[in-house]
Amino acid sequence: MDAIQYLENGEIRIAEDVISTIAGLAAIEVKGVAGMSGGLVGGIADILGKKSLSKGVKVVINDKGGFVDLYLIVEYGTKIPDVAWEIQDKVKRSIETMTNLKVIEVNIHIQGVHFPKEAVEEEGKTQSSK
Repeated sequence: MDAIQYLENGEIRIAEDVISTIAGLAAIEVKGVAGMSGGLVGGIADILGKKSLSKGVKVVINDKGGFVDLYLIVEYGTKIPDVAWEIQDKVKRSIETMTNLKVIEVNIHIQGVHFPKEAVEEEGKTQSSK
């Protein structure tokens, strides 16, 4: 269902994909977010590029407002509760400001942790020297 606003001269319809893109862009701007997750593929979360932001977002719109689910991968070492709260706030504000749609829920689903390349290489060196 699209978000519909009725105006004096007609109506405005905003597709769920537009709202998904707004949510995805707002989420990846938060420090500690490595990217959107396309779901678990073979047990490993797949990080999506910026062109696929809406694929890590599920939006449902009903009479009450919008419900958003974000599937994310965070950077190793981040405080997940703090990052999740910041994402919820930023996504809600972005959607409400840009579309005037009331956001009821922003649910965060952490699908994985992204390790910096240096940490992975260092771990490999440590294990091979044992």
